[in-house]
Amino acid sequence: MFKYSYNSLVYYGENISDSIKRVAGCGYDAIELYGEPDALDTKEVRKLCEEHNIGVSSICSLYTDERDLASPDPSVRKNAVTYIKQVADLAAGVVCPVMIIAPTACMKLKGWKDPDEERKWAVEGMQEGGEYANSVGVGITIEAWNRYETYFLNRLEQCLEFMRELDLENVGVMGDTFHMNIDEVSIADAYRQAGKHLTHVHLADSNRAAPGKGHLDFMPILKALKDIDYQGHLAFELLPGSADPFGTLAKGGGREYFDEYTKLAIENIKSIEKEL
Repeated sequence: MFKYSYNSLVYYGENISDSIKRVAGCGYDAIELYGEPDALDTKEVRKLCEEHNIGVSSICSLYTDERDLASPDPSVRKNAVTYIKQVADLAAGVVCPVMIIAPTACMKLKGWKDPDEERKWAVEGMQEGGEYANSVGVGITIEAWNRYETYFLNRLEQCLEFMRELDLENVGVMGDTFHMNIDEVSIADAYRQAGKHLTHVHLADSNRAAPGKGHLDFMPILKALKDIDYQGHLAFELLPGSADPFGTLAKGGGREYFDEYTKLAIENIKSIEKEL
């Protein structure tokens, strides 16, 4: 049986206690936390999770212009490494096995004039951050984003290549079906290629809504995960169809992404799992 999680990033502006209660009430095994260490009290999160009998599957780290491992500005790269270490401490504090890392900022669409130098910076920063994460018992997983959100890593095969440039025992790769629907030839084949190195999964339909609300066929995707004996969580990362999804949520839009889609996502995927 698969293990299920829901990304609390979706519940924009909500108190974490309400998010944990909702996720637990819908039958999830865990919650994925958003990566803002200063906004979360580890003791409170652990207490709430224990009360509701769920765990923390993962930390969805957020990489911005101020947290960019591939930036030509040394101070920005330093900020990014410091941030990784802070997120690793958060993960360790809530007994979370894995945190997501991206080599550059989200929505940065143009690379440095010297790609080799830029990649070297990203590898060095992720190596340092990954070593620290390992020292506190946390794994790291490298995520590919689609071409409209980054130029750097768009497919799982590219994440695997990047992973092999690191000298780390606690590193793997992850794939988000929303991003993969845009840039992979086959989502199922990409998961199979990653095999034992696939350490985390984000699920969302083609339009980033709950599975069943877009056009993705999740049967071959789940079959591929079963075939490779995937042991991580299936974490739903759903967001409104907008160029500014968090702006939509901040204005009160996308309410279906809370209760309705939290229930629908796990119900639809579990129904497919039963058919396997």
